[in-house]
Amino acid sequence: MSNPRIIHVELDEQTILWRNADIEQERRIAIFDLIEDNFFKPLKAYPDGYAGPFRLHLAVFEGRLAITISREDGSHLETLVLALGRFRRPIREYFAICDSYYQAIRKATAQEIETIDMARRGVHNDAAELLVERLQDKIEIDFPTARRLFTLICVLHIKG
Repeated sequence: MSNPRIIHVELDEQTILWRNADIEQERRIAIFDLIEDNFFKPLKAYPDGYAGPFRLHLAVFEGRLAITISREDGSHLETLVLALGRFRRPIREYFAICDSYYQAIRKATAQEIETIDMARRGVHNDAAELLVERLQDKIEIDFPTARRLFTLICVLHIKG
C-alpha cells in the first residue's frame, strides 16, 4: 500500500542557532501546513516495498542539506544529502524580503505590505521550483510541499 506523504517533520535543533517570534511562527505554520497537505515520494525502491507515510529530519551541515527519511514507526530508510550552493542567493534574498515584510507589517500601508509580500512570494516560488528540480532524481514532490520545505531550509540557515 502506498501513502506518499510526510506525517512528521523535525528540524535539527543544533543547526538552528537563533530565532525570533516571527521566524518561530513561520516554522510552526510551515510544518503544520506541510503535514496537513503534501506529496512526498522517494524514487528509491525500498527492499520491502515501503512507500509511505514518511517522517523527516532536516539538518544543514557544511553547506549541505541532510534529509533523513524514516518509516512511520521511525525506523531509518535513507538519508539524502543535497548541496545547497545554488540556494545561497535565494535564501539571502528571502531573508532580506522577510525582514522588510516584518518591518512593514508594523508601520507600512496595506499597499506597501502587499507589494513586499508579492516580492516575497516570487522569491519563495522560484526557490521552490529550484528545490523540485534539485530533488527530481531522488524525490518526487509537489509545488506546495517544495515551498514549505524551502521555508524550513531557511529556518535552518538563520544565524542571528
